[in-house]
Amino acid sequence: MKKLLASLALCALPLLAHAAPVVEMTTNKGVIEITLDSAKAPKTVANFVSYAKAGFYNGTVFHRIIDGFMIQGGGFDGKLEQKKTNAPIPNEAANGLKNSIGTIAMARTADPNSATAQFFINVANNEFLDYKNPSPQGIGYAVFGKVSKGMDVVNRIAKTHTGSMKGMDDVPFEPIVIQKVVVKP
Repeated sequence: MKKLLASLALCALPLLAHAAPVVEMTTNKGVIEITLDSAKAPKTVANFVSYAKAGFYNGTVFHRIIDGFMIQGGGFDGKLEQKKTNAPIPNEAANGLKNSIGTIAMARTADPNSATAQFFINVANNEFLDYKNPSPQGIGYAVFGKVSKGMDVVNRIAKTHTGSMKGMDDVPFEPIVIQKVVVKP
């Protein structure tokens, strides 16, 4: 019996090694749990996990909120000062994942390969952000996971009153703070 249990445990190890990473994002509005898809977006997930493990996201804010579209964060501190990031990562938007409600994707500039630390959580089905083709206009935004718990928190954040601050639009008047992001064991 002990040999059988030991064999079963050894067989389960490869499955555990490929288990999708889960992060817990604690905000001043509640906790959001996100299951990351390292099978379809390995470089993007590794990048996000690296920032999370380094404590980079702790104390950042959701700085851009558009109800009916998305909530964006991960790049600015509570004073709306942009944090220094690592080098950009390649865009993995051609992975088959869609910008649907509850998915998390990388924010970027007009340069398709400019994503660093900023991300957004979709609060609507945003098909226009999906990969269509490899051109700069069609490459889309790389989805790399989905909210597995706490979508009510995301929706509450999306309802926050916003306006213009420090030259940016859609900034919440009440700071929405990402207190910490922890990769669950």
